[in-house]
Amino acid sequence: MKVGEALRAAADRLSATSDTARLDAEVLMAHALGCSRTDLLLRLMAAPVPDGFAALVERRMGHEPVAYITGSAEFYGLELAVSPAVLIPRGDTEALVEAAREAFAGKAAPARVLDLGTGSGALLLAALSLWPEAEGVAIERSSEALAVARANALRHAPTARVLEGDWTRAGWAQGLGTFDLVLSNPPYVEADAELDASVREHEPASALFSGPEGLDDYRILVPQLPGLLSERGVAIVEIGWTQADAVSDIARAAGMTTRVHVDLAGRKRAVEMAQIPNIPLGKGPAAH
Repeated sequence: MKVGEALRAAADRLSATSDTARLDAEVLMAHALGCSRTDLLLRLMAAPVPDGFAALVERRMGHEPVAYITGSAEFYGLELAVSPAVLIPRGDTEALVEAAREAFAGKAAPARVLDLGTGSGALLLAALSLWPEAEGVAIERSSEALAVARANALRHAPTARVLEGDWTRAGWAQGLGTFDLVLSNPPYVEADAELDASVREHEPASALFSGPEGLDDYRILVPQLPGLLSERGVAIVEIGWTQADAVSDIARAAGMTTRVHVDLAGRKRAVEMAQIPNIPLGKGPAAH
């Protein structure tokens, strides 16, 4: 069987478990061949099928995410290593990076950037791709995730520091100082939320779930943010699309102003925060 035939057969099988069956098949085939998807489609459709391709398809049939099978994902133009120890970076999360870019448009670039619960390192490394002169610090509580983030930092921002830390423990921020930009994609999924099998069965529960309302981590983390912000500092956290009001209320109770940002689909995706005496917030499509 040639590659083109194997792709058609794999896409037919994967259509039972995936909404992106053909794309999944192509990405897995390119991975098995050790080439780019472009090379696969332009040059290798008549090549023999590599031995490992069938096993990759079987893994995908079991709802294992393609990114975990290939060990990589793209975020904000960066290729990042991923493993089941970290959430797979998603395009929706790029809304935080865009909100940060807007917040500092026409102003001095952030000198210090902090990513809380960094996982793969996606948010910190995306921010440093915009402001490469900034000092970057990331905090992560999982030792397995730390290894992934450090590998990605070594590739994309070797001077960034990826440190072990847990915002639920006393003293975790001691010695960190203050930052002009704080980013975080904390756990925010309700404990009983209905999720695709590829998410619930494969992605790390500790990075997904945060109590019955999905708000437990916000209640712990957000009140600590004023102590991490410089005079002109801005914090931006990801939210579930129904959580904008609740997270904004937590931030205002902590003495911060808020602005809500939407993702490309128009869903509320991030809350930008600053201390009340600080700089005006960046532009955003909706204020709360």
